[in-house]
Amino acid sequence: MAGVLIVDDNAAFRSVARTVLEAGGYRVTAEVGTGAAAIQAAAQIKPDLVLLDIGLPDQDGFATCRELHAAQPDLVVILCSIRDEDEYGDAIALSSAAGFVAKAQLSADELRRIVTA
Repeated sequence: MAGVLIVDDNAAFRSVARTVLEAGGYRVTAEVGTGAAAIQAAAQIKPDLVLLDIGLPDQDGFATCRELHAAQPDLVVILCSIRDEDEYGDAIALSSAAGFVAKAQLSADELRRIVTA
């Protein structure tokens, strides 16, 4: 069972994401609302996977993703957003993230598909 860190500034979304992922077999180890908190939490809890919102209040998810991978190169990061993937141009493909999931499409199966791709 993979441990997941959920990073999103919207507490309601974090709660829904936790419910969806835990129902699908994931173990949510922490939830945080900023990029800085994500860096700190990841260093402390060593999650297997980070579900990372692109639109964070302190720094964008792309910068947070780079920092997470600088500290933990093997960490699986999946970006998410309320916006569609194509609205980010090449930024997602050029990032070190394993993939992207739209918040409306979030499911445990979708995360597994991205991780195993």
